[in-house]
Amino acid sequence: MIFTYYAIATLHVIVCIILVLVVLLQSGKGADLAGAFGGGATQTAFGSRGPASFLSKMTTVAAVIFMLTSIGLSMISTRSESKSILETKKQATQPVKKAPAGLPAQPSQTPDQIQKRLEELQQKQQQAAPTPAPAQAKPENSKPAQK
Repeated sequence: MIFTYYAIATLHVIVCIILVLVVLLQSGKGADLAGAFGGGATQTAFGSRGPASFLSKMTTVAAVIFMLTSIGLSMISTRSESKSILETKKQATQPVKKAPAGLPAQPSQTPDQIQKRLEELQQKQQQAAPTPAPAQAKPENSKPAQK
């Protein structure tokens, strides 16, 4: 496939050069090729239509080949890249996580690991907290001491 691309690209460049040369060799409507070099006698010997028709046919052929190679190159270049711009943009915008200098890198935790860690911390807090002494119940019949 790479060989095909380079072969078409080489043909494309050659056709571009030929197309430029053929267009530059053509004369305008007012003069022909012989008039550009100062000779007017060649029109009677060769006729004014001979070289012009060959150059116009050559221009047409070169233009058609140029268009076909342009289409071929565009089809080959789009076929090789199948990712959309959005897919490449998502990959490029994700930030890279780095550990601060001096600290070892820690892997990120899953939600299950975070939940386990929270439960462990809650259990430790419950065990470490002193349990309040139960309030002594006052008997209903007892009255407060009076002075």
